[in-house]
Amino acid sequence: MGEKVAAETFDLSDRHQYRIKLQRCLTGLGRLLEEQRFDRPKNLMGLEIELNLAGPDGMPRMMNAEVLERIASRDFQTELGMFNLEVNIAPHRLGGRVLDRLAEELRTGLGYAHRKAIEVDAGIVMIGILPTLSRQDLVSANLSDAERYTLLNDQIVAARGESFSLDIEGVERLTCTFASIAPEAACTSVQLHLQVTPGKFAAVWNAAQAVAAAQVAVGANAPFLFGRELWRESRPPLFLQSTDTRPPELQAQGVRPRSWFGERWITSAYELFEENLRYFPALIPLCEDEDPLAVLDAGGVPELSELALHNGTVYRWNRPVYGIADGVPHLRVENRVLPAGPTVTDVIANAAFYYGVVRALAEETRPVWSRLPFEAAARNFDTACRHGIEARLEWPRRGRYGGTTQVAAVDLVQDELLPLAASGLDAWGVEPADRDLYLGVIEERCRRRVNGASWQTATYHRALERGLERDAALAATTRRYCELMHAGEPVHTWPVGLPEPALPGR
Repeated sequence: MGEKVAAETFDLSDRHQYRIKLQRCLTGLGRLLEEQRFDRPKNLMGLEIELNLAGPDGMPRMMNAEVLERIASRDFQTELGMFNLEVNIAPHRLGGRVLDRLAEELRTGLGYAHRKAIEVDAGIVMIGILPTLSRQDLVSANLSDAERYTLLNDQIVAARGESFSLDIEGVERLTCTFASIAPEAACTSVQLHLQVTPGKFAAVWNAAQAVAAAQVAVGANAPFLFGRELWRESRPPLFLQSTDTRPPELQAQGVRPRSWFGERWITSAYELFEENLRYFPALIPLCEDEDPLAVLDAGGVPELSELALHNGTVYRWNRPVYGIADGVPHLRVENRVLPAGPTVTDVIANAAFYYGVVRALAEETRPVWSRLPFEAAARNFDTACRHGIEARLEWPRRGRYGGTTQVAAVDLVQDELLPLAASGLDAWGVEPADRDLYLGVIEERCRRRVNGASWQTATYHRALERGLERDAALAATTRRYCELMHAGEPVHTWPVGLPEPALPGR
């Protein structure tokens, strides 16, 4: 949905024509794959981070337009809610000192953006869900002032035909209804892109699906929503329910939700794009003038704009992406599993773990997806979102007897996945010192059983024990989080609890 679209209404013929155009785009994609027109390996990765705006009191600030005007950088742009921003880091080649370069670019960019936000009494917060958000904050009036968001909201609301129901049961239970998709804006994530050749796409996507649960277990950072303690990573259930175009009757029939883990391992990228057309009606049937097959016949490279737009309205946790750079088409796997934050070091550590382990798993002679049922991978993802660092996951048993077994997520990561991640980063040519530094952050989280979600909940409960009311405890936890986030030390080193108040006269 990155391109600007004009707000308009659609009639029956628009959707019919769009379906025809989507099929032509899919045929074009198939031809590009058959003709081997895609880019050669470049080891390129990219990074996007969705951000929150909050004031010194820890409360959300609905002012992304004002902040963006002061930042005045194309690296920063709006996101769905007026309290959201997004920062995009230019693609980098995996290898050498790339991890430290990314960390430095993020610290510089986010530091500058934070100083500009302070000028209007706001600040940048990297967190999965801002704990101080209220139901009153997430209304359609607080959607960003951009036509594409209005159009997306209108089309999802029209497709559903009734209010959206949130019902998330975790440590506590939250039930409420909304008239718009605004609650989706509460979910702020890190998106990791990896450009891959068509021949390697399926292995990389399958590997990313297999380790999604481990990513969430060590990286969870969204335990609160509307004053309730829910799942350790509450973004997935919130995202699913706040974009769900299915009324209860269609849910009961097994119709797939637009926020989707998937249902099987794949053998090609084409399968995912084809599934998106087969299962999901178009939300925004905007047709471009391009005839993709005519462009191919003339020796050109089609934009496949309709396919890309439709693909952007199916919210897979590992999404296939078609793109063109310098006139050459390419494919990317977009990993959307991780929440934002807590610190730049934590974000880069999560990225190092992902890029390393996915490379290693994708190249195994006996791949994990040949030994792990897809249904188990999906259950693992749900379990990791619920329990975070304390999750127990199903994983293929080592040795010749085969089968799967239950293992603590921290043990799986420490004993099996971190060594794989190290070998994967070596294969990318990443500097060993950087490899050890950032994978060491993941190891320490596992050893101490600490991530962003566990720190938030522990600090919140300490605040309650000190006598603070629920809302005050959440605000105090958020302010302390912001303080430590900007100090920059990784979350496993953060002291739990609020600082003691200064004594009078000191």
